[in-house]
Amino acid sequence: MKNFSSRMEAVQSPIIPMVSELIQNFPDTISLGQGVVWYPPPPEAVELLAKFLAEPTNHLYKAVEGIPPLLKTLARKLQSFNGIEINQDNCIVVTAGSNMGFMNAILAITSVGDEIILNVPYYFNHEMAITMAGCRPVLVETDERHQLCPDAIARAITAKTRAVVTISPNNPTGAVYSESALRQVSEICRDRGIYHISDEAYEHFTYNGVKHISPGAFTGSTKYTISLYSLSKAYGFASWRIGYMVIPKHLLVAVKKVQDTILICPPVVSQYAALGALQTKADYLSKNIQAIAQVRELFLESLKDLEGLCTITPTNGAFYFFLKVNTQMHSFELVKRLIQEYRVAVIPGTTFGMNNGCYLRLAYGALQLDTAKEGIQRLVKGLKNIAQSKANGDNK
Repeated sequence: MKNFSSRMEAVQSPIIPMVSELIQNFPDTISLGQGVVWYPPPPEAVELLAKFLAEPTNHLYKAVEGIPPLLKTLARKLQSFNGIEINQDNCIVVTAGSNMGFMNAILAITSVGDEIILNVPYYFNHEMAITMAGCRPVLVETDERHQLCPDAIARAITAKTRAVVTISPNNPTGAVYSESALRQVSEICRDRGIYHISDEAYEHFTYNGVKHISPGAFTGSTKYTISLYSLSKAYGFASWRIGYMVIPKHLLVAVKKVQDTILICPPVVSQYAALGALQTKADYLSKNIQAIAQVRELFLESLKDLEGLCTITPTNGAFYFFLKVNTQMHSFELVKRLIQEYRVAVIPGTTFGMNNGCYLRLAYGALQLDTAKEGIQRLVKGLKNIAQSKANGDNK
């Protein structure tokens, strides 16, 4: 075979599998890496699988955009929780996770060479999808609190810009963007005739009374806002691969072309499970998120021991903290040493576009309190010892 070049050569390697391979060599490692929750789906999700199995036609292909009972249930949820009304100008498309929703959106609204604005630090799969589609990610810095800088976003828009992406609550920082900042971004997109892609996968994970805001609920935003959602996090559905998107009606034909080509239809068995999950009692979410909030407080208290060594910005959403470590060491090298020497895993900041300094993403959703306590103790000890050894001239 000839040595052909491929568009995939420009796409970064996925970091989670890379870190997982390192962990496999040290099986007692505690992972503060992957963004998942520790709890299982609600019983209502499993119970509804019997209904799926009772209907033989459920083993055949179904509608590209999702089964009608789930679409109706999602419309009610969007109205009550997000303030988004489904009407003649917009519609819901069920996807195999919100990552697929993002790829659907990018392929539907761009041509090769177009630009998409990402706020840094970005979610790595967003950057990968944009590059994979032959488009160019344009990076805009957030402020020292990881909040949006609308003026900088406006300055970054060119004739090739097709969308601005926001993630709130944010992966990887945990920041929850203010309503005023999101409104400014929405108005910029409206005035410039581009789309606002709003990733809201962590919509249920907010703390200290902070409220989640959906830009798709802003008056007049329906025709240019693409909202992405996921059941992976809130309902413990990571491997079930069910999410959904709310899109302007004029994008439906294009999105269905993409989804029919890649997927044909979202897994129907998972759609039934999602239908059951959305009917669960409210205390399922509140109790589990409260348990994660306790781990969050444990992390915040433990991270105080790193004062002077790390810059830590407390944030009120998702289940992440983003640390800047005061060291010249490359973040991936630091990740490797933490796994090898201290049996604790985190994700390097370079994969989120942070190349000026050593950054780490800590995830605290996957661990219950006892394991989380041991994990954060290992991390604090490892960061202290490795940083001190570097300060003393150890180039290990």
